[in-house]
Amino acid sequence: MLDKRQFYINGTWCDPIAGQSLEVINPSTEEPCAVISLGGAADTDLAVAAAKAALPGWMHSDPRERLALVERILEIYKSRAEDMSQAMSQEMGAPIDLARASQFGAGTWHIANFIKAFEQIEFIAPLGDHAPEDRIIREAVGVCALITPWNWPMNQVTLKVIPALLAGCTMILKPSEIAPLSSIVWTEIMDEAGTPNGVYNMVNGDGPGVGTQLSGHKDVDMVSFTGSTRAGIAISKNAAETLKRVHLELGGKGANLVFADADEKAIKRSVAHCFQNSGQSCNAPTRMLVERSIYEQTVDEVRELAEATSVGPAHESGKHIGPVVSQMQFDKIQDLIQKGMDEGARLVAGGLGRPEGLNRGYFVRPTVFADVTNDMTIAREEIFGPVLSILPFETEEDAVRIANDTVYGLTNYVQSQDGARRNRLARKLRAGMIEMNGKSRGAGSPFGGMKQSGNGREGGVWGIEDFLEVKAVAGWANDAE
Repeated sequence: MLDKRQFYINGTWCDPIAGQSLEVINPSTEEPCAVISLGGAADTDLAVAAAKAALPGWMHSDPRERLALVERILEIYKSRAEDMSQAMSQEMGAPIDLARASQFGAGTWHIANFIKAFEQIEFIAPLGDHAPEDRIIREAVGVCALITPWNWPMNQVTLKVIPALLAGCTMILKPSEIAPLSSIVWTEIMDEAGTPNGVYNMVNGDGPGVGTQLSGHKDVDMVSFTGSTRAGIAISKNAAETLKRVHLELGGKGANLVFADADEKAIKRSVAHCFQNSGQSCNAPTRMLVERSIYEQTVDEVRELAEATSVGPAHESGKHIGPVVSQMQFDKIQDLIQKGMDEGARLVAGGLGRPEGLNRGYFVRPTVFADVTNDMTIAREEIFGPVLSILPFETEEDAVRIANDTVYGLTNYVQSQDGARRNRLARKLRAGMIEMNGKSRGAGSPFGGMKQSGNGREGGVWGIEDFLEVKAVAGWANDAE
């Protein structure tokens, strides 16, 4: 079992001051694979003090120096591909092929895209021709607490650490205590790249402990959090005492509008997207809204696809889905499946318990409910497992009404070959992102939601700007530039 109880503070791996040991559980085996420390207030204070001391130098460093650091990080990250993939597969149950491709690849994608986006950031820019002595200065927000989740570890770490670095912020990373091993590898990469002391710090801990300490800390200027809506609300309340900036990427209950003219691959890719990463994605299309004329045939097709979805241990190669991350997550999903049956939804695939042949590990049967109404619990709560709800609709207006009838607003999906309809729906659907006909958003596109799915945007220029303050200057000396 790995011993990973140290933190990374001010450029040094150090023993906890007030640490409490916690075993990291491999969700495929339910056995411990590592032990870490949960930090205490003294550890948090030390990390914040290091970041605060490093801020003036890093904030006013040459932007090209910051860019060069990120370029070194990318090269070292690529060289640690297998270490990172194995860590994520072991800690949170991503099948190893998915870990090597999508989980690891998300980090490469985001770092490379931030390097390109950085070219578009003007740290000192004229206001306009009408005001020749005015300048707009963009400078670092300051000391940032970065609190990341377990479901897509490197996706979220790179979406926070890299833009914060490029903006000139200093930071404390608190990864999920459930899946910390990949962030420990990441921290080794940051160290090898020569990150200046105090610019990047990492303290392991849980939400009530280090998370709360960071979000309420008087010397933290910004909190960037990805996780549940419930936790996001708690962080916002705690951060309000110091009026710090709060960036939240929270839950979702994505509606996927399938019209009768959808292409022949629409259902297959929709089901695959829902079940990917064992359904543990905030932007998963978990509510499939189907036009009435093709409803029953779609239910049959979805059932066949769900029954053909294999489930297996994360260390095995193949196109199966793995376990969910923890006993707590497994129990929550089982309770919600039971709730779906109790409230009258028609169970057409999967159901309670583990898949056949898997008696140990947090494995969930790929589950599909039909005849779901939007007032049912399974249509309203984020399940975060391989569970799909199918709802019928009559008209386009009906579909929009059902899709928007949710507290969430992260990602919605449309399957239709009618271009005018797609464009109408892109404007009417209340979500931060709309993806249609299987077309993924392009490089540098902003990720984020509306309503209780959070605020702020990650990725591209928007992701860097979230870590920048805007300063308006009048009386700028043009002859001194």
